[in-house]
Amino acid sequence: MTAADRAGAHMVDALCAAGRIRSPAVERAFRAVPRHLFLPSFTLHEAYADDAVPIRFAEGAATSSASQPSMMAIMLEQLELRAGQRVLEIGAGTGYNAALMATVVGRQGRVVAVDIDQELIDDACEHLATAAPQLAAADAGAIELVCADGAVGHPERAPYDRIVLTVGSDDVRPEWVAQLAEGGRLLLPLAVRGSQLCVALDLGEDGLLRSDSVQSCMFIRLRGIGSATGRTVALAGTDLAVEVPSDGLPADPERLVAALAEPGGAIRMPFPLRQADIWDGFGLWLALTEPGACRLVGAGTGTPAPADGLFADELLPVGPSVGSPALVTSHGPTGLAVVAQTADGRQAIRCFGPAGMDVGAALVGSMQAWAAVGRPGAPDWRLTVVPGEPGEPGPGVVPKPHGTVLAEVRSQGRR
Repeated sequence: MTAADRAGAHMVDALCAAGRIRSPAVERAFRAVPRHLFLPSFTLHEAYADDAVPIRFAEGAATSSASQPSMMAIMLEQLELRAGQRVLEIGAGTGYNAALMATVVGRQGRVVAVDIDQELIDDACEHLATAAPQLAAADAGAIELVCADGAVGHPERAPYDRIVLTVGSDDVRPEWVAQLAEGGRLLLPLAVRGSQLCVALDLGEDGLLRSDSVQSCMFIRLRGIGSATGRTVALAGTDLAVEVPSDGLPADPERLVAALAEPGGAIRMPFPLRQADIWDGFGLWLALTEPGACRLVGAGTGTPAPADGLFADELLPVGPSVGSPALVTSHGPTGLAVVAQTADGRQAIRCFGPAGMDVGAALVGSMQAWAAVGRPGAPDWRLTVVPGEPGEPGPGVVPKPHGTVLAEVRSQGRR
């Protein structure tokens, strides 16, 4: 075996051992397609590490990346590809994912990969040409690369048995639904009130899309006409910011600043939160059940907080950054409650504003309600997408530009 063979085998063995790869078809594809041929500018270690690899930048920010192998495996298992199927991929990247999918669908199948960046398409063509002998040996299906805005899909080859996005989206666009075959599946990283969820949606005879599976994820967002509109707003006079998702009820930054100017007491947490709970555990529950939910993050301004105020470094660590779920009043007396780290490394709910303690009690109640149903995380939610006019926002009702997402917890949450 060559060094590349050994690196590839080690990666696949690890993905199988971790349960990311579960089916023989997906394992065969990963073993047949050499990942390093799609990342020629990187070392073997970088190519086969279980990390996302940024490959394109604009203004200092990554606009495209080779996805983390474990996330690719999770998504391929969510897709449940079958021999002979027609697949549309939105976000071609390096071409590696298209090669994996073409290997699964086989010679009778076809993969069309669309990307808005012509240079990415050109590079992916070169990578696929380099890997042509391996793809031929694996009986891979045809791969077509198209430079276009993936927000409108690719109607020329429709209908598709599967449509998969490898970029995050704020919406379930009608073009994708229209291009799905009867009983087809749409898999996409969907923004849901500040969290990103990789949702496998099956198109029903009634025109609704119902989730088969939901996973946590984090993808670079869609560009072009379907680009996301969520943003982060700095809170004046602090080193904090508030996330303002495009599909949630935005917290009023002025109300947050007013509350932070009046520090109050602290409430003991019923139990500590883990890092995974901040966005996709309790954080997701809070966002879907409480209209006053928000997430505070570090603004990176270095601005000192008022005396007894809240500093960014008191928020909970989330990878290289910090963030905490919070509740704020939308009317009446100002009140804010935030999950914070204490000086001794524990967690507590810090309260601010005249109504802070009442809001803190509501935050505790929400935590207890979440625990009572099994502390559900992303995989424990069931999503139904109703295409058409967006509905009114509310608990479990998330309006989108082209429809409404209905969210409910499955009957048995996971601990």
